[in-house]
Amino acid sequence: MTTIFASYEEQFDTIIASVANRLGSVHTSHGVEKKTLISNIERQLDEAQELLEQMVLEVRELPNSDRAKATSSVKGYQTKYSKLEAELKKHKMHDSSRMREELLEYDDSALTDPRTRLLDNTERLERSTKRLEAGYRIAVETEKLGQDVLDNLQRDRETITRTRGRLREGDDNLGRSSRILSSMTRRIIQNRLISLGVMVVMLVVIIIVIYIIATRPG
Repeated sequence: MTTIFASYEEQFDTIIASVANRLGSVHTSHGVEKKTLISNIERQLDEAQELLEQMVLEVRELPNSDRAKATSSVKGYQTKYSKLEAELKKHKMHDSSRMREELLEYDDSALTDPRTRLLDNTERLERSTKRLEAGYRIAVETEKLGQDVLDNLQRDRETITRTRGRLREGDDNLGRSSRILSSMTRRIIQNRLISLGVMVVMLVVIIIVIYIIATRPG
């Protein structure tokens, strides 16, 4: 793992922990405080989304030995992100009826509030759209990373298979070479024994001839 990827992980964990803590306070908050809290959570989720995108890009630069583990970590982070995002949506849906009632109220401030609320709703819609687009991009990138990992594993498997085949061929060649060497060794030993026998016979003949010559009467 690179230092950059580890830094992204640390930042992501910090943001996610903060979001989880704030989500626990949403149901006890009211009014402006609750809106501010939700707005802060949405901003932090945007930051977490950006970190996920950076991690996906960083994973593509990792060596094969680290890429599979990093890809698995990113998928785990995406799961955490999705759970927190879903929880936030539940809180917002729970308050949707109250928000509709507030939008339908008409009082002295109704002339100015609709514009502000419309802007708020537009901003929320834009943030949601951006998160959906970013989520789709991350899903595509993650799928590509997974496919790259599978392709690398397939290539490694083919390389191992070819290497194993070469080793078998090498073992067969070594066995044949060993048999040929053993045969040559036996032939060399046989030739030496034959030569030694011939030399012994010749030596015996020479000794007999010398003996006959030496014992022949003058």
